[in-house]
This record gives sequence, structure tokens and C-alpha cells, in this order.
Amino acid sequence: MKTAVYAGTFDPVTYGHLDVAERATKICDQLIIAVAEDNYKNCLFSLEERRSFVEEATKNLPNVRVDSFDGLLVDYCLRQGGCAIIRGLRAVSDFDKELQMALMNRKMCPQIDTVFLMSASKYLFISSSIIKNSVAVGGDISYLVTPLVEEALRQKYN
Repeated sequence: MKTAVYAGTFDPVTYGHLDVAERATKICDQLIIAVAEDNYKNCLFSLEERRSFVEEATKNLPNVRVDSFDGLLVDYCLRQGGCAIIRGLRAVSDFDKELQMALMNRKMCPQIDTVFLMSASKYLFISSSIIKNSVAVGGDISYLVTPLVEEALRQKYN
């Protein structure tokens, strides 16, 4: 069974993330969506909240399992029996950073490949930061996140 890991802070999970996850399920037998503990980012939502948002949003995807992790992603991937790391790309600026991470991961763990999936064009502009900034000033984010996430964001910013 081919297992891939799609990791991120998902603070919060967006329709862009979900698009990448759904497409990743078509190229592996099992996709683990691994929610990273608060690492170098100051997360708005707790690990438990972020994980529950992802679980709710992916409950219709039968070959997805949601988990959380800390430490090196390649170490987590090895512990889970993963053969690939899934990364979503929106723009050339994403590619620069993602390529560096993929090369470092490859150096540390040559048996794990990184697979880049381009975001669907309708999600190219979406980032968790933009969503948080929009909701903070009362913007409509209903087309960017699930209703559960939208409600949680509105509660945080009210």
C-alpha cells in the first residue's frame, strides 16, 4: 500500500488545502493529513481545533486519515510507512521555498519523494493569512473555507 503524507499547520484549513488533498487521494492508496504542532508559526487555533477542522472537512474521503505530529516531517513519514510527501503549490514564490525543503528532505531521507501538486486556478490566491486578515475586517470568506471554519474564525475575531 502506497502511503503519502500531506503536512501543514492548516491554520485554518482552506478549500485550497482540501483541493490538493482530494487530488492527492487519487495517486496514493492512503493519504495521511498530518497537522503540525505550532512550530515556527503563531497559530490562531489550537492543534486540537485544527485537527478537528481537517477531520470534518475530509470525512467524505475514505482513504484519508488525519493525524498530528511534531519534529521532522521525514521522520514522521518514515514512522507511518510513507513513501511520499505531498506539497501544494500556488505560485513561483511557493516553489522556491518548497524546492529547498524538498531537497533538504531528500538529503535526510532519500527513500521519500516529494510530490508537488499545483493548486486549482480558483484557489491560487488563497492563503490562511489572507483569510484571517479578511475575516478580521468583516470580509466574506464563505467561498474560501468550510462553514465550520468560517464560524470558528468569526468567533475568534468578534
